[in-house]
Amino acid sequence: MIVFSILSPIENVLAEVLKWIHGTAGVPWAWSIVVLTVMVRMLLVPLTVRQIHSMQNLQAHAPEMKAIQQRNKGDRQKMNEELMAFYKENQINPAASCLPMLAQMPVFFALYFVLRDFEKEILPQYPAADLGWLHVVPDITAGAITHWSGYVLLVIYAASQTASTIFMSATMDKTQRMILLIMPLVFLAVIANFPAGLVLYWMTTNLWTVGQGLITRRLVPKKKGGVQPKRSSRTPPRAETEAPPEPVAAGAPRTAAPGAPVRKVKRKKKGGQRR
Repeated sequence: MIVFSILSPIENVLAEVLKWIHGTAGVPWAWSIVVLTVMVRMLLVPLTVRQIHSMQNLQAHAPEMKAIQQRNKGDRQKMNEELMAFYKENQINPAASCLPMLAQMPVFFALYFVLRDFEKEILPQYPAADLGWLHVVPDITAGAITHWSGYVLLVIYAASQTASTIFMSATMDKTQRMILLIMPLVFLAVIANFPAGLVLYWMTTNLWTVGQGLITRRLVPKKKGGVQPKRSSRTPPRAETEAPPEPVAAGAPRTAAPGAPVRKVKRKKKGGQRR
């Protein structure tokens, strides 16, 4: 298989790392997968930092991008051209928010092959190995829905996937966000046939993403009054966004601006004396 030949090096590395974690520290196989997941996410920290910066950058320039979309409602091609030019001018990379997810996909499929051939290639070297997890999952190499514990894992997976999507899609529009929120439910039918250890891996990486989102929100609090985006050559002038002052009819009393001091006018008394 072409996919197998491409992922074979990653599969071999994952198998050796799992054997090293299990053999050196005496960690059970299920917890070895959890440790492996943490190691993978730590290696992806640089991409995660780029992802967070990209999301913050998109959020800061969201009003300008919305103005470009509003200005070119009837011409989608022109709108896309202006948005691409705006991204280039402000050094925005919308794809950076997907980098950690894309980098994990080869690891995910390679781990699937490792668990699929686990009993033939790895387990004979460890005849007394325990394939259970938390005394609930009996066998991490078996299909997730072959035991009732697999359904528990799937529920936790769906909940963690939804939570991680909420944290990582704050700058997306409603349609994209809704699609990402529905995707875990669609994937349940597919991932249910995968080994329980693979569901454990994806559940752990989702929980990592949720914890990462909580820490990020604490370290980068939102500023009061919102983020003031930098103005660029494609930012619409203020005259287009601000409403002009309403004309005052002739003879109508002028109202003072909010917060302005009230001016006292001295009136003349009869006989020329002032009060």
